[in-house]
Amino acid sequence: MSASDDLMRELLGADTIAVVGCSTTPSKAAHQIPAYLQRQGYRIVPVNPFAEEVLGEPAYDSLTDLPYDVEVDVVDVFRPSDEVPAVVDDALERRDEAGDVGGIWLQQGIRHDESAARAEAAGIAVVQDRCMKVEHQRLID
Repeated sequence: MSASDDLMRELLGADTIAVVGCSTTPSKAAHQIPAYLQRQGYRIVPVNPFAEEVLGEPAYDSLTDLPYDVEVDVVDVFRPSDEVPAVVDDALERRDEAGDVGGIWLQQGIRHDESAARAEAAGIAVVQDRCMKVEHQRLID
């Protein structure tokens, strides 16, 4: 078992996952994967400025718009790699203000090494370029 498996297991031990880029379109991975995670018992908090509700949960415009009584364990990102720095900025701000956000998970095909290093330096665990559903099925199921 590699250290990355340990890290992914740790993040998959979360209760609440804020999904940045959670889609309202059922055919998109950004909808199917959070729906799968929700069926596995995770609380999904959609972050989508163009939706009022996704997967039966209220959607928020950004991580910084989530109320502090919603404790975010992991931020799962379905946005292009060039948008990762802004997501990490929001995650760091949320961590400073709310004291949560223990991990950031960048879905398959999404990677930003500089932003990952910034998050890790602040004590936030980061997984890049991995599908949360695939890793859940491999490591947890």
